[in-house]
Amino acid sequence: MLAIIQHSNQTIEVDLSKPIDISIPLTNTDENPIAWYIEKPVIEPVIFGDWIGKVSEGKSSTNFNNIFFNPHGHGTHTECVGHITRDFYSINQSLKQFFFLAELVSIEPEIRGEDLVITRIQIEKTLNGKTPEAIIIRTLPNLEAKKNLKYSNTNPPYLDEAAARFIRESGIQHLLIDLPSVDKEHDDGRLLAHKAFWNVTNVNDLNADARLDCTITEMIFVSNEVKDGSYLLNLQIASFENDASPSKPILYKI
Repeated sequence: MLAIIQHSNQTIEVDLSKPIDISIPLTNTDENPIAWYIEKPVIEPVIFGDWIGKVSEGKSSTNFNNIFFNPHGHGTHTECVGHITRDFYSINQSLKQFFFLAELVSIEPEIRGEDLVITRIQIEKTLNGKTPEAIIIRTLPNLEAKKNLKYSNTNPPYLDEAAARFIRESGIQHLLIDLPSVDKEHDDGRLLAHKAFWNVTNVNDLNADARLDCTITEMIFVSNEVKDGSYLLNLQIASFENDASPSKPILYKI
């Protein structure tokens, strides 16, 4: 299904029948990725006395599950500035448009002491002068195991503060990455990359030029079959009044 789309003063052609899903499904199995020291998600039927909300149990005409999960720790999620502020900001109110021109780049983080870091120079080099609305960072090596990793206390790679600032200064509004956080796992709560991207100087009294309509999406997975380059991004979230929502970013080749 070919579609001609007018977006940001550009006319682009995409095949809507060929979506590229870069989200990680949420399951209640040990295969689910986990970050931030929590247990795996729970998906289980509601039970009222001897009634069980599961058709296979023979006591219900419907499957009727409760789901307990954490968007930040259990898979692909999109967050707004409310993730780091004293005052409440909702992803459901912050993200009002859902289609963006995006650039997919692959970067092997640099060794810095005991850390692996994505630097400003790497971002600048891979963008090569492009200023998309969204950047999608695929870290190398890109192993299938990313879809099942247990990240807690492993010191995953992260984004250097200067790199996040460069992304902001380039006018990029949406940052997607295949890591559990853009920041270092143990950083004493400094959250330098988050703050640099959202232009937040004081989490207790938000500055007027903080980027309230910009988002960070973490824990994506982009298959090696998907080539670096330009895509149309459909950033889908659930309507949670929360700082973050589980999300389903979809790419369409231009």
